[in-house]
Amino acid sequence: MTIQEIQEEIVDEFSMFDDWMQRYEYMIELGKSLSLIEEKYKTEDNIIKGCQSKVWVHAEMKEDKIEFTADSDAIITKGIIAILIRTFSGQHPTDIIKADTNFIDEIGLKEHLSPTRANGLVSMIKQIKLYAVAYQTQLN
Repeated sequence: MTIQEIQEEIVDEFSMFDDWMQRYEYMIELGKSLSLIEEKYKTEDNIIKGCQSKVWVHAEMKEDKIEFTADSDAIITKGIIAILIRTFSGQHPTDIIKADTNFIDEIGLKEHLSPTRANGLVSMIKQIKLYAVAYQTQLN
């Protein structure tokens, strides 16, 4: 699936819920299904700067596509990173770099997060895009 198709699927899933408590519960469930980062990658280098909670993201290039794994010490944050990993893992660096993240606004996520969590979300996206830029540079 393309990034756009995955984003549309996520928007559809979130639209099934009537209120934000249900959406938070869904995000927590998504976080529980996150393929976790190996302990050896839970290092300072892989911590997302600007997040209130600890969030680790690791990226590896496999056949011209980036595979991401992640974890967080907070359940809501784990759900947020799970959404991003689902969207961007298994995609080509160029597609990640070009992708917009308007789907975050479409599901209303940013407006329902505390300011510190919203900043953390921006930092997570920024880090994923930085990994993509680094791997794209290696490909060229």
